[in-house]
Parts: sequence; structure tokens; C-alpha cells
Amino acid sequence: MSDTAEIQQSQEEGRRRLRPSLTDPSWLVLSKRREIFTQWLGRFDHSNAIVLDVGGRIQPYRSLINDRLSRYIAVDLRLTPLVDIVGNAAQLPFRSDCFDLVFCTQMLEYAPDPRQAIAEVHRVLKPGGFLLLSVPAVHPQDSERDAWRFLPAALRELLKEFSEVDLAPEGSSVTGLIRTINVCLVSFTSAVALQSLLRFTVVPMLNLLGTLSEMLKLTANTSFTANFSVLARK
Repeated sequence: MSDTAEIQQSQEEGRRRLRPSLTDPSWLVLSKRREIFTQWLGRFDHSNAIVLDVGGRIQPYRSLINDRLSRYIAVDLRLTPLVDIVGNAAQLPFRSDCFDLVFCTQMLEYAPDPRQAIAEVHRVLKPGGFLLLSVPAVHPQDSERDAWRFLPAALRELLKEFSEVDLAPEGSSVTGLIRTINVCLVSFTSAVALQSLLRFTVVPMLNLLGTLSEMLKLTANTSFTANFSVLARK
């Protein structure tokens, strides 16, 4: 595959993460994350910001900050055309106090030492800088490197060196249940044709059911939230 084709593929994957199709098993949490991040970035009053994306292989949330960018740097263990520096989150190759904003989305569960990764993010952020983080609370294991799940108490402990921490569930427990059912239906089905059938029938219907539940505020319970978004300020 050419570099141009690989760039386009990575950018398209990022677009699907930011604005997923209703057939996506994670549509509910991804849509909620976009809403949360958009709201939080309204509090980010920097122009000409220097931004770091830790695990920035596809950069789904870059477009939310494009109009305020001076420089956007992506670091990842895997080199792709969108990655600027191959590096480990536990040893970020940057001087201290140099970034205004750090994105770290759906990466921390793969870090061997999440505490060290967060410490490094804290180190490279400027005083007053923002971290936008998203992490799974409930999800089937998706690779051998998948090591962690995170709940509010653990997140507050990990982020205790930050001066301000806001946690937001990416939907209620109903959303968490529906997202889990969707992911399991598709992931545990080996037949490609059946996977496709589920994606275009059952998955959209369950996603719409979850949306209706959230609109009607049928429950405020978040004990089975699938994902959490976090805003942390140094």
C-alpha cells in the first residue's frame, strides 16, 4: 500500500471514530465522546496550541481543535504516515512543560504501566494544560496487549497529581449494556455474512433503542458505563 493510500485509510478510520455509522457497535459511546470532548474543548481558550496525541495513529479528535493549532504531534508505538515519532507513552521523548493539550484516547488499557504513562503526560503538559482522556470500563479483551479496565476511583487515583479532574460517563448503564451486547454479537460471530447481517439489522436497532433511553433519561445509573471520558488540568 502506498503512503498516500495508507494516510487516506488512517484518516478514514479516524473519521469513522469521530462520526461513526449507526451500524457501528460502539456508535453510542463514540457519539457521546464526541459530544463530551466538543463541550470540554469550549473551555480550552488557547490559540496556536501545541498538541500531543499519545497513541495518535488515526487522530480522530484532531479536527475538533484544528482551528486553534500551531503544531500537532502524534506519538505511537507503530509507525504510520500520520505518526510523527515512534515512542513509548511511559518514556515520552519530549522536554517537560511543552504541550498545551494532550489527547490520549483508548490507549491506556494497553499500557504496561498506566501510572507511568499518566505521569509522563503530566510532565510534558504546560502548567494549566489539558489532558483529554478516554478509557474503557467494560469491554471484551480485544488483543493480547489489552491489560486494563478503569473505574472512577482508579482514574482519580491515577490523576491525583492534576489540579482539576472531571469525569464523564459515555452514557448510562443502559448504553453500556447495549454497547456490550452489540460488541459481543459482532465479535463472537465468526461468519462474515452473519456479522454483516447483524451490523445492518440488530446493531442499528439496539443503538436507536439506547438513544431513546438516553433521551427519555430512563436511568441515571452509571455502574455499567462502558467508557469514561476525562478532562484533567495540570
